[in-house]
Amino acid sequence: MTTPTTAPTTAPTTAPHDAPQIDLFGEPIPKRSSNQLPTKPPSSKRRDAVLPAKCSSEALAAVGTLPANIYLGTSSWSFAGWNGLVYDGDYAESTLASDGLQAYGKHPLFRTVGIDRTFYAPIAEKDYAHYAAQVPEHFRFMVKAPMAVTSSYARADDGTFADSPYFLDANYAIDEFIAPCTAGLGAKAGPMVFQFPPQGRASTRAPDHWINRLYRFLKQLPPGFLYAVEIRDPELLTERFLKCLNATDVRLCIASHAKMPDPGEQIALMNSIMEPGAFVARWSLHSGFKYADAKAKYFPFNKIVDEDNRSRESLASACVQAIRANHAAYVVVNNKAEGSAPLSIEKLAACIGHEQRGARQF
Repeated sequence: MTTPTTAPTTAPTTAPHDAPQIDLFGEPIPKRSSNQLPTKPPSSKRRDAVLPAKCSSEALAAVGTLPANIYLGTSSWSFAGWNGLVYDGDYAESTLASDGLQAYGKHPLFRTVGIDRTFYAPIAEKDYAHYAAQVPEHFRFMVKAPMAVTSSYARADDGTFADSPYFLDANYAIDEFIAPCTAGLGAKAGPMVFQFPPQGRASTRAPDHWINRLYRFLKQLPPGFLYAVEIRDPELLTERFLKCLNATDVRLCIASHAKMPDPGEQIALMNSIMEPGAFVARWSLHSGFKYADAKAKYFPFNKIVDEDNRSRESLASACVQAIRANHAAYVVVNNKAEGSAPLSIEKLAACIGHEQRGARQF
């Protein structure tokens, strides 16, 4: 746009009160009567934050006896049925998934949480950092390694199966999982769990070949971090497998699963072969149930339906044993363990307190 060299001499110094406004193209803008004036647009309000629930007296009592290096939490945080237990409000699960972690982290009993989405695909360092920024300094995350590393097969989009190109590939595990996880979470990185789904008959009939390959994989992982291995095949839970973990300074992740021995049996076997170390457990499923059946029975996960005193006592005892040997203990609980993970944690924390005092709760 050029500037005129001379100003029009007839132009008034101020515009008349009733002079029409001119639009961008030099045309007059028609006047509107007062009842045609647009209303003020609504202000863009920031979405309300998810609020934490007031802790129960049982939870507050358990906090007072829980040692600092015992980390209890749930396998996720996005359950609408936890209104009144974890959250103060009736929030959609999508809202809790995106905005609920900060409120979750304010629960005094919750010092860890599981990140399971990484099992299905790796996530970036910035995503881990976003999680870490929402929780207190004492908090630790339990993170699953990508299934591409722990499953010997991969399923294509068309439903067909093929050998996984990254199965027990240490370079892939380091680049796509360990490096971004530890960089993004920093000091809040807890156990990194390699959950191995059922490995198939070739591995379960002759476990030694699978164990040898696992050993070579674990030996290549960078030292200084807490790794744990979870299996879903009872045939792989052998003395040689536990010696493999022991030799590579990796922990067994105790997991309650339909096909596995109960947690107490796994803990006893682990203690008979492995050196003392950090205790890692995922209390996932009530004994004798399938996942889908437990989910249908326990939904919306706001009360204890089936108590599992045996598993709770075994986990509490293992936690106390770990801290007495100056190691940390990590337990994440699923709603399918007893019906409501937050309430299971309250009972587990109380059980740990009784175990410390040398008196069983049940």
